Amino acid sequence: MYEITITKSFSAAHRLKDIGGKCEGLHGHNFMVEVSLSASVLNKEGLLLDFRILKEWTAEVLEGLDHKYLNDHPFFQDVNPSAENLARFIYDRLSEQACRKDVEVSCVAVWESGNAKASYRGN
Repeated sequence: MYEITITKSFSAAHRLKDIGGKCEGLHGHNFMVEVSLSASVLNKEGLLLDFRILKEWTAEVLEGLDHKYLNDHPFFQDVNPSAENLARFIYDRLSEQACRKDVEVSCVAVWESGNAKASYRGN
């Protein structure tokens, strides 16, 4: 199995409801996002997918989150905008693109800080 990974960042604010502690208050992060795609075969150019394309797809998804209050985003109306749920949101959006290129999103990891990340790998 082949795998490629890119990283992109975005900044956003959020509140985490009903968890206790300081994170229930308004606060922000400079999030780092790792996106990995996998496939068992390479394309005719010898690539799983051009990194440029994966960066573009990821940038399109993150554009809707960057410098936003995540709790106002429609996806997060009924769920906390936690790193875990952010990873799932990004994974689902990128999977729509990936399936058109016969590749699979293997993992999305969202780092809230240099020492705390959450990942989503799908089913």
